[in-house]
Amino acid sequence: MPPDPLVARLRAAGCVFAEDEARLLRAAAGSPAELDELAARRVDGAPLEALLGWAEFCGLRIAVDPGVFVPRQRTAFLVAQAVRRAGPGAVVVDLCCGTGAIGAAIAAAVPGVEVHAADVDPAAVACARRNLPRVYQGDLYAALPERLRGRVDLLVVNAPYVPTAAIATMPPEARDHEPRAALDGGADGLDVQRRVAADAPAWLRPGGALLIETGADQAPRTAAVFAAAGLVPLVEYAEDATVVIGER
Repeated sequence: MPPDPLVARLRAAGCVFAEDEARLLRAAAGSPAELDELAARRVDGAPLEALLGWAEFCGLRIAVDPGVFVPRQRTAFLVAQAVRRAGPGAVVVDLCCGTGAIGAAIAAAVPGVEVHAADVDPAAVACARRNLPRVYQGDLYAALPERLRGRVDLLVVNAPYVPTAAIATMPPEARDHEPRAALDGGADGLDVQRRVAADAPAWLRPGGALLIETGADQAPRTAAVFAAAGLVPLVEYAEDATVVIGER
């Protein structure tokens, strides 16, 4: 069988799973011309998920719009930590929600949870509303309904945590095609985490918890940020993911 020219084109551009990507792009394209356009955009570095319009995450098909942060598979570990602590009727907030993938995955895994989500980016909010019913736009807690203050069981957050200087080393599909605000965590990567932690106690119910994805090397500093905010920190590690949990 002759080599597949689309697979060869994708592989030459550095796509590790070229065969899978070729199959997905063919399924998404309505014509040869559209397939060629999708392939050209992928070779140029556009995220595959944005081209397809969806990402697989925790067994769900999550709608993904161009220019919105694409959910990472490692974030399933954050979801798993939240699911362990959520029960029916729990109030869960997916802050810095992007597509809303975290909130959608928790809602799918725990029947009866009340999930809210928020993001500062209007494009992310529009996308998340395709995946979740209650999504608000605004800067962190300012987006949330006041009635949630002091009632939240779980704040589940994938805030940007890449240090500013490290943005340049990221893959082009993230660096050039995702919003900078969804990646850049400031000089040490913890700027947004500090803001989230500082106001978390006001929104959590007694016994509630803040869960944040962070880098393994950043985890001790994230835990210290939690402690300074009055939360009791715990660090959970997986092979490729780290979550810091702070209980009120």
